[in-house]
Amino acid sequence: MPLLEIHQLRKSFVSPEKEVRLAVDVPSFSLSEREQAALSGESGSGKTTFLNLISGILPADGGTIRVEGREITALSEAERDRFRASKVGYIFQTFNLLQGFTCLENILLGTSFGGGKPDRRLAKRLLERVGLRKRMKYYPRQLSTGEQQRVAVARALASRPPLVLADEPTGNLDSANAQEALVLIRETCEENGAALLLVSHDPTALEQFALRKDFSKINRAGREEERL
Repeated sequence: MPLLEIHQLRKSFVSPEKEVRLAVDVPSFSLSEREQAALSGESGSGKTTFLNLISGILPADGGTIRVEGREITALSEAERDRFRASKVGYIFQTFNLLQGFTCLENILLGTSFGGGKPDRRLAKRLLERVGLRKRMKYYPRQLSTGEQQRVAVARALASRPPLVLADEPTGNLDSANAQEALVLIRETCEENGAALLLVSHDPTALEQFALRKDFSKINRAGREEERL
């Protein structure tokens, strides 16, 4: 059984003009345990919506999403939140760090949402792994952009999730920091036994993945708009 298995997934939004627009229409998609895959696609193609559906941030209009065999589209919003906190690590493009908390506190708070006891030792080890041993008590505003991305990577792995999602993780970084962050994400996922699904429109990032897929070939919503 695949770690992630999707069938007939659909999501629509109502535009400012009150028109219903189909953003995601994915007949099938799967990802195996420990597998690392990249989805390419331009901004606005539905990639972020796709990740938000997988993570349970957004409810689906139809279809199924199974993570480790559990059907998450049938869960309530609160249940999806708990499931995401324990089973899915999300690396946001904008990092989404809590500005009033230190690096270490950001990680510990992230793990507490899953209902388990925060693992302080693991949180410290992850910060050390991403090169922030001397920054644990720093606040996000005291860090460089690249350092904030490292905290986001550590936070995503702190609950030992089987699946990590990365939404344009190099989008706010310069080329040197982007490459460093990409290597870090891939290596830490491999070390922690997590599968990785990354979306990007950066050719330099995409070419480093053996498994690459064009989201426009997976998402029928985009193809339908082209025919209109």
